[in-house]
Amino acid sequence: MPEPDAAQGQHGAAPRRMKPAALLFEPAAAVKDEAHFFDLESIEDPRELLSRSTELVLAFRAATDRAMEFQAMAAAQLADPRRFDRLTPAVIAERAEWTEDYAKKMIEFGRELIQSGELPD
Repeated sequence: MPEPDAAQGQHGAAPRRMKPAALLFEPAAAVKDEAHFFDLESIEDPRELLSRSTELVLAFRAATDRAMEFQAMAAAQLADPRRFDRLTPAVIAERAEWTEDYAKKMIEFGRELIQSGELPD
């Protein structure tokens, strides 16, 4: 799992938004047929295979960063002391399958995202 500040990019710069790769079929379909992964196995030209697989890697990295930002914001909201039903970092860690220390970092990262107004699209 990446560190919460991994989405900040180098030297605190805003994260670079990458253009998602075009999906050739629904990811849920891939679960039913594990032999196929976005039709990569059918690409015979190594240049095209490298290009398409690189597009997918970049798209999945961008999706991971965005999902992590949403996780952080949700953790911060759940830990908000103004909530009557707020959760402790330990409970949030258990639900998200994190360590308690990581949950604390994610809560802080989420608070920073919320306060800065840099909410994911």
